[in-house]
Amino acid sequence: YRTVYAVKLGNTIYVLHAFKKKSKTGIKTPKQTMDLIKERLKQAQDIAKQQD
Repeated sequence: YRTVYAVKLGNTIYVLHAFKKKSKTGIKTPKQTMDLIKERLKQAQDIAKQQD
């Protein structure tokens, strides 16, 4: 499994995405997955700002 996460925003840890690696070769994460992670990071940052 692969997990991508933002360690800390304020006092909260946000898990942005976790997935099972399907490919037996190559280590590159698909662009669609990276785009999803980036969008979730932006959302987590917005939530963290609202909580301050």
